[in-house]
Amino acid sequence: MGHGHHHHVDPESGDGKVAAAVGINIILTVAQVIGGIVAGSLSLIADALHNFSDAIALIIAFAARKIARRPADAQMTFGYGRIEAVAALVNYTTLIVIGLYLVYEAVLRFYDPSPVAGWIIVIVAGIALLVDLGTAALTYRLSKSSVNIRAAFLHNLADALGSVAVIVAGSAVILFGWHWVDPAATLLIAGYILWQSFTEMPGVVRILMLGSPPDIDAHAVIATIKGIPGVASVHHLHLWMMDEHAAAVDAHVVLTAETQATPAGIRDQIKAVLAERYHLHHSTLEMENAQQCCAEAKVIGH
Repeated sequence: MGHGHHHHVDPESGDGKVAAAVGINIILTVAQVIGGIVAGSLSLIADALHNFSDAIALIIAFAARKIARRPADAQMTFGYGRIEAVAALVNYTTLIVIGLYLVYEAVLRFYDPSPVAGWIIVIVAGIALLVDLGTAALTYRLSKSSVNIRAAFLHNLADALGSVAVIVAGSAVILFGWHWVDPAATLLIAGYILWQSFTEMPGVVRILMLGSPPDIDAHAVIATIKGIPGVASVHHLHLWMMDEHAAAVDAHVVLTAETQATPAGIRDQIKAVLAERYHLHHSTLEMENAQQCCAEAKVIGH
């Protein structure tokens, strides 16, 4: 049944950690680009590009958190919370573009290999790994309660794995002279980035498309409402996620002809059951009788 849509997150928590993560990633990006150019390593530059996207992702996430706290107004009557889903979509789209670009560059490097300096790769990538893990630690707790921060966190986690791949590539060059491992590691980094993005993006799109919460069955909600004494039928039901943590429902409820209860009493009972069973605390119900109900109405939607 429904759960997970009633958590409350301290709106001011974590801003300092996100800001610190942004600064660290920008410094690291510059160091990796310089190291990649000096070493001639595509995988190190690939890791730097991904790391730069981490910094951009964190900046977007930070800005979205600030905007999301604005109260509802006449222009945004539901508030600004959904901006975090927009930010997550931007970040995942950026990851996909970067991943495809890295695949393209890696394939070219297979056909036109160039020597790389293994020691520089290992040293810079080792530093990058430590920074990536530190940044991921800064945002891990926040990522549990925000799809926006989770996108930025996954940026960093992927970059940490990318740094591991770069270290392996640099070690292969040092030990065996296998320069082909550098573009091969780049392909692994790109593959993980693409897999990660395509896996997470549908959940973000679901929020933006006003989809129903994945853990709440609309048909179960309908059955629950119809199970309330005095309810004859339900139609025009809409069930959607207002943001990652809050869902809403509206519906037309037709009362039985023989019910003795007041429409307001039945409405209050339905609201209480929906809140308790599905954590649907935002419900709008239009009460109808058999003589005044909508003709040929769809059960779900209009």
